[in-house]
Formats: sequence, structure tokens, C-alpha cells
Amino acid sequence: MTEKFLTELEELRGDILSMAEMAESMLQCSVEALKTQDTDLADQVIAQKNEIKERNYRIEDRCIQLITLHQPVAKDMRMIFCILKISSALERVGRYGKDIANVVYYTAETPHLAHLLSIPHMSVMVIGMVSDVITAFREGDATILSDYTERDNEVDALGYSIFRECITYMLEDPATITRCMNYVMVARYLERSGDHACKMAELITFMVTGKRTEFE
Repeated sequence: MTEKFLTELEELRGDILSMAEMAESMLQCSVEALKTQDTDLADQVIAQKNEIKERNYRIEDRCIQLITLHQPVAKDMRMIFCILKISSALERVGRYGKDIANVVYYTAETPHLAHLLSIPHMSVMVIGMVSDVITAFREGDATILSDYTERDNEVDALGYSIFRECITYMLEDPATITRCMNYVMVARYLERSGDHACKMAELITFMVTGKRTEFE
């Protein structure tokens, strides 16, 4: 491949890493805003929703351009293909961060129930999965992703546990219904972010090894 192609591919790689860090930050800050009931921090997350969408569009355009102009093969083609799909997954993670930030407005006026139940622990696990995906891509090392099935199962179990706890609170005190429904929504957003982390882990494993792997 030409030097121009390799330069453009490295720039594309830098762009997807920057987008990944932004998506991780949006998710992390949204959970922090929820825990601290900080609407200003929630505003900052929500303000990024258009930027992360535009980054996705730009990366998609660059991927198509590289494929069309240079017709890459083998590992280079796998990288571009994976970046194209990872970009979409990262946008979804960022948007789930925005969705969690929106919940902050509905929970900021009332003290949290039981320190947000298991949501803080669930968020640490999910953000850890997103962070490890970024590391795996940056280092070209898929071995750190081998336990994603187990990690995803733990996240799913926590989501179900939060749902059951919320049902108990709502049955005991109808005044908690609104808060609990918001908690259930947040748990669902985190669970879906974990699912996207698994999808990215599958793509990175394919990019590095050329082998198809499923984490579910």
C-alpha cells in the first residue's frame, strides 16, 4: 500500500480512538451526574450528542473513501471494516450516556433510594468493558477481551437485580414509582452499552485475528 494510504489509515485509527474516549467520557460523566444529582454535568453530556453523531458520519465517510480509492486487502481491509462498525457502536454508547443524563433532571429533586441500588456497581463494570475495548484496539491485543461473555452475563444479572429491587420498592411505597422507573431505564441503558461493548470486542477480535468470535 502507498504511503498516503498508510498515513490516512493511521489518521482514521486516531479518529476512532478519540471518538471512543469521548463515548466513554459521556457514559462516565452521565453516571457521575446521576449519582451526584448534578444537572450542570448532565447538561455537558447532553451538549455532546450532536458532536458524537457528526464524528460517526465523518468516520463512515472516510472509511468509504479509503475503500473506494485504495481497495485495501487483508488486515488493512479488516481494520477499516471494523472501524466502520465500531464507530456506529460508539455513537450508541454516547447516546446512552446522553439518555442517562436526561434522567438526572427527573431525579435531582429527591434523594436517591438506597444509594442508587446497584447502578453505581453496574456502571463501573460497563465502563470497564468500554475502556478495555479501547485498550484492545489501541494495542492490537484481543486477549484482554476473552472474558467478555462472563462480564456481559454479570451486567445482565445486575440489571435484573435492579429491576427486582425496584419492583419491591414500588409495591411497598407507590411514591417511589417514578424514581424506580427511572432507575430501571438507566439499568437498561447500561445493559445496552455493555452489549455494544461486546459487539466491539467481537469486531476487534476479528480485526486482530481474522477469526469470528461471539460474546453473548
